[in-house]
Amino acid sequence: MTDEHKTEETRALRLGIAGPVGTGKSSVIAALCRHLRDEFAIGVITNDIYTDEDARFLKSEGVLPEERIRAVETGACPHTAIRDDVTMNLMAVEDMERDFAPLDIVLVESGGDNLTATFSPALVDAQIFVLDVAGGGDVARKGGPGIGRADLLVINKIDLGEHVDVDVVQMVTDAENARDGAPVLPLSRKRPETVEKLCDWVRQMHKTYAAGGHIPIDPGPMAPHHHPHADSHEHGHPHSHSHD
Repeated sequence: MTDEHKTEETRALRLGIAGPVGTGKSSVIAALCRHLRDEFAIGVITNDIYTDEDARFLKSEGVLPEERIRAVETGACPHTAIRDDVTMNLMAVEDMERDFAPLDIVLVESGGDNLTATFSPALVDAQIFVLDVAGGGDVARKGGPGIGRADLLVINKIDLGEHVDVDVVQMVTDAENARDGAPVLPLSRKRPETVEKLCDWVRQMHKTYAAGGHIPIDPGPMAPHHHPHADSHEHGHPHSHSHD
């Protein structure tokens, strides 16, 4: 057997976790690690612009050995490092897989971004997009590449619905409509049955991937948007760009 074939056979499932700031991406990863670490060999790559805060949170939770949690400091817009130029993340994933081979799953957490953030299929094999009820019941209806075409959409913190005047059932229905029947999972870390459903989805995805039955699909380009830069003060206009 050649080295190339060994690499293909032992490469981990690379699973991206994306979503807006504060939706609970790190908590989703922590839950997956706690419940699946005895079944799978797992590594985690986190993304923050200038810090390693998400990685430190996961380490403090003790969900995995600390050396299996690594941070990428992107130094730029969060989506840039997961879609436009994935080099830093790809190197981090490959280093993780090499250092702890054989790994079964590498979870890659994006930095918090907007509703259009998606991973490049060159970086991950499948992706989960995370919303939360505290962000508003109408968010799922707004759609976008992440909501509409991620492999799984998670509606997180459903236990907060009554406290923030959100009809969780309606929000899930809106999400299902936006996804044309693709899976939507209502989740609360306080409701073990929902966490188990999330774990079951990951188990099935890994099984399908390991059998060669999963093909990464690009959720589509991000919507055009802009970010103010320092030079916008000099020229009187923001820097705009789109992501293909």
